[in-house]
Amino acid sequence: MILLFAMATSFAQSGLNRFLTPADTLSKPRALGVTISMGVLAGGSIALLNQSWYSDYDKTDFHTVNDNAEWLQVDKAGHVFSAYHLGRLGKEALQWSGETRTKQLVYGPGLGLLYLSAVEIMDGYSSNWGFSYGDMAANVGGTALFVGQELLWKEQRITPKFSFHTTEYASARPNVLGENLPEQILKDYNGQTYWLSANVHSFLKNTSVKVPKWLNVAIGYGGEGMITGEDVLVNTVFLERKGKNAPILLQF
Repeated sequence: MILLFAMATSFAQSGLNRFLTPADTLSKPRALGVTISMGVLAGGSIALLNQSWYSDYDKTDFHTVNDNAEWLQVDKAGHVFSAYHLGRLGKEALQWSGETRTKQLVYGPGLGLLYLSAVEIMDGYSSNWGFSYGDMAANVGGTALFVGQELLWKEQRITPKFSFHTTEYASARPNVLGENLPEQILKDYNGQTYWLSANVHSFLKNTSVKVPKWLNVAIGYGGEGMITGEDVLVNTVFLERKGKNAPILLQF
């Protein structure tokens, strides 16, 4: 029984490896699967964003805002992160389907940037936000970070990464900063940290210096003390009202 199980596992693993290996030439079934998957994921995520982010606010005529001074620019770091990884996933999906390298680098990151542009246009029609040129610049920057490394090194040596921790600020304004953990990960900029992680081995692999491939050096950026985009709290005190869970926020 152990031998049969081992053989079955081996065959299953072999089949999985073949499936995950990028095609040498264009595979129409894979290309169709990638196209359908991208459409479903894009449509589903837009619907989810509309429900969690826009549904509580009225629609308006299209308008722009200058929010470059808000949230200590943590939101802009998030746009760079999102654009980079959407471009990476798009490129890898097209590589898996066997598309040429040129199309991988044009359509993969391009579709990611197009998706984020659609989200920004949704902001432009929301009464609580607006189309932000700063956000679009960050989207372009994240896309350029990915494509630029592919053109320069044909690999990704510097990777944006993300970490999150819960904060007490979300309970002060849950409708803006999130009522539960999934919403807080998306909305509470106080708990978000964005990193630029450089792989040391990739920079030194053509030298005599030996370093492990897993070694990375990262610089992180984040902020806290924010319950609105404009104000940063110098100090905050949370008091519980007797018999109620809602905190009272004192700001000074």
